[in-house]
Order: sequence, then structure tokens, then C-alpha cells
Amino acid sequence: VQLVESGGGLVEAGGSLRLSCGTSGFAFDDYVIGWFRQAPGREREGVAYITSSFVRPFYINSVRGRFTISSDKAKATVFLQMDSLKPEDTAVYLCAAVPTLSLHVWPPSADDFLYWGQGTQVTVAS
Repeated sequence: VQLVESGGGLVEAGGSLRLSCGTSGFAFDDYVIGWFRQAPGREREGVAYITSSFVRPFYINSVRGRFTISSDKAKATVFLQMDSLKPEDTAVYLCAAVPTLSLHVWPPSADDFLYWGQGTQVTVAS
């Protein structure tokens, strides 16, 4: 199983970035893929989750309306389009995966996710 993030970088406040999470080694359609972020001195937080089931994607309140999670099943890749970026969005962004059928609640917690990528740094300058 492998998850590889890309697309991070340095951007000014108000700008946009598009993160990609390329996956391999598991049945993409059977998994929930989540984007998380971790800033220095802060706990890891789930930003957005997506599943191929009928469940709508999940977003934390602080990014709803600014971030959009999507997937390309043919490429087994999940994207996170981040618009109107703010300095407080600065963090390492990681993607993670968990089998959909293993979950009992929605949205899942970080502890539910089994496989993790290494992360990509996003820095938003004020």
C-alpha cells in the first residue's frame, strides 16, 4: 500500500494550491481517503474525506467553502483544491486511507485510518 502526496509549496494569502494523493496497492473504490494537516505544536486534524459511496464528502468548518476534495478513480488519485488560502492553513498535509466497511461512524477519526502518506508542506505567507 502506498500513498504519495504532491502539490505543496509556498503561496501568498488568498492564493490557491492543488494537492494530489496518488494511491496504489489497495482497491481504491472500497476505501475512504482523507486529507489531514498538522502544524507545529498542534494536533493532527482531519480536513476533508471522500468515499465512493453515497456519503457526501466531509469538510471541517474552517475550510468549508474554500477547499474541495475530489477523486479520479481511473488514476486512483484524490485531490484537494485549496482556494482563498490563509496563513492559518500552513501545515504539513497528509493523505490517509481506511476501508469504508470498517467504519461505524461518519466522519471517521484520524485513529481510524490505516495507511498514511509522508506529507507535503503547505506554507501560506501573510
